[in-house]
Amino acid sequence: MGWFVGYDGHFHFDNIGDSYIKNNVPYVAFRALPALLGALTVPTVFLIMWESGYTLPAAIVASGLVLFDNAHIGQTRLILLDATLVFAMSISVLSYVRFYKMRHDPFGRKWWKWLLLTGVALSCVISTKYVGVFTFFTIGSAVALDLWGLLDINRKGGALSLPLFGKHFAARVIGLILVPFMFYLFWFQVHFAVLNRSGPGNDFMSPEFQETLSDNIMTANSVGIDYFDSITLRHKETKTYLHSHPDKYPLRYEDGRVSSQGQQVTGYPFNDTNNHWQVLPAKPFPEDQISGHRVKSGDLIKLRHLVTDTYLLSHDVASPYYPTNQEFTTVSLEHADGDRYNDTVFELRIEGAKGKSEFKSLSSHFKLIHNPTKVAMWTHTKPLPEWAYKQAEINGNKNVQQTSNIWYVDEIPSLSPDSERSKKEPRKIKQMPFLKKYFELQRAIFYHNNALTSSHPYSSQPIQWPFVLRGISFWTQNETRQQIYFLGNPVGWWIASSVLAVFAGIVGADQLSQRRGVDSLDERTRSRFYNSTGFFFLAWAAHYLPFYLMGRQLFLHHYLPAHLASALVTGALLEFIFNLDPVALEENVDAKLAGKVANSSKKGGGPGTKRVVPAKERIGANGMLALWGAAGVVMTLVIGGWYFFLPLTYGKPGLSAEEVLRRKWLGYDLHFAK
Repeated sequence: MGWFVGYDGHFHFDNIGDSYIKNNVPYVAFRALPALLGALTVPTVFLIMWESGYTLPAAIVASGLVLFDNAHIGQTRLILLDATLVFAMSISVLSYVRFYKMRHDPFGRKWWKWLLLTGVALSCVISTKYVGVFTFFTIGSAVALDLWGLLDINRKGGALSLPLFGKHFAARVIGLILVPFMFYLFWFQVHFAVLNRSGPGNDFMSPEFQETLSDNIMTANSVGIDYFDSITLRHKETKTYLHSHPDKYPLRYEDGRVSSQGQQVTGYPFNDTNNHWQVLPAKPFPEDQISGHRVKSGDLIKLRHLVTDTYLLSHDVASPYYPTNQEFTTVSLEHADGDRYNDTVFELRIEGAKGKSEFKSLSSHFKLIHNPTKVAMWTHTKPLPEWAYKQAEINGNKNVQQTSNIWYVDEIPSLSPDSERSKKEPRKIKQMPFLKKYFELQRAIFYHNNALTSSHPYSSQPIQWPFVLRGISFWTQNETRQQIYFLGNPVGWWIASSVLAVFAGIVGADQLSQRRGVDSLDERTRSRFYNSTGFFFLAWAAHYLPFYLMGRQLFLHHYLPAHLASALVTGALLEFIFNLDPVALEENVDAKLAGKVANSSKKGGGPGTKRVVPAKERIGANGMLALWGAAGVVMTLVIGGWYFFLPLTYGKPGLSAEEVLRRKWLGYDLHFAK
């Protein structure tokens, strides 16, 4: 959307409340897309119910639970991805329902159309967010059960030959795996073509990837490093500098372990002369050939701390916080050239280097490997105690492959501005194979998504979502007492969550009654209950339960796809409860149907012959009236809850303290309650 409206990326959306108008942000276009998709989600939910064969009241209830939900409205009004995710998920379900209805006419034009549309919709879901894999699981489970039924030699439609079954299997692999994957690749090709300039996300990518972007500061400012240069080393993830000062490690740590009492080597967040290290060769060059030697990947080097004139060293002594990791310290020149020589030698391994690649500032991301013990220099975010001035711990990590071992050279303080190496020359944008860029970006997305484990004041747990126990504060304005508080419609969510429990209870009761020989449901009703309503329940479980296994930050908006599925279950179960007449009618049950039964008997049936009847006959006038009444009661309650919380959804009007308190139903952490 940004590309369509000519957005140049100058505004980074760093701070909530920054003016879009003053910064010339095309926010109307940005907001129009989620608003449009959110609006289209409501009729899509209606069509899912309608195409699944449910009555009009059931379809209205399901779509009404989404239409009058404050959380769905809140997400679709803002520049967020969840509206796209929920819409794509609903289209995937609708397309699969239409495809399933074509099962009696396989390999026809419409059959292929809806199969391929299901695949395209699935690719849109997972292209929006990784949680789209839950929709894949939902559709995939239904497809697996369908294929299992096709394999049954006793199936009602007749047994399929193995070649024909193989054709069914191959068609689904093409439509639901290959097509989504190709479209997924297509969206990333569009991504790479449109987003070809540098931005705030550069640090997540490798130097090779960054070199494919225009205006890249790292590529433009990188300088080759020579031996005897003074450099500052910076950790890629934590951005702390490799630092040392004259203070020593304490003799004993709090847990009783003993240190070497060597000079402290720490991580420091600010630029300082104690961050300056000189790069030296492990084996001295001849005196007449000292200058002009470029440092390269795979070289064995030493690092001299300039302020204290000591040499970086690691040895088999436990680090302050990690008993399994090695301590880093420094030693004098006498020891570095004498009995501790080997312990001061490090191997420089540049990431992605081919052969003896040049070592450059900024662009060369590397691991510093202690040559004798093969541990990698590493740091983390937990600060050391007061004896180290709360600075970061530096230690030797035995897991050399860990990506958090990566460092880079931030500056070359010894480099003169007049040096030939300081001259900036125009550099050509490099090319990188598409698949290589794709896989690197996938790894970065997956890694950094899982790394979102820090606490957040408005994060919540999955157990809180179905009953909307906690929301999220999006925006406040003190002068007018306005606020936008992300919260689902409590009435609608409580009804949907209660219905989910009722569904599980009915399944349990039905299974128990069958065990005792009591057939409480006829075959058609049971099939519809398990296959259709059960499919919606599976969608809810697949989009909800996996969050219990995640260790990352979680918020209420993660429940929106599951809430849509719960709305489908609610509409379906409402119809099931008011389905008063059995599907299978006997000849003497209803005089009204006597003629029809007689006609059926003439065609080969006899007394007691059972038949399938339409929904209007199945439910009957009384049942439809009761169903409409129940739907009216549910929607009245839902609309009332929606309207009551609208000021928090739209951020206007501002509420008095008394009005805010009236909306703190479950102790929601709303602003301006005083």
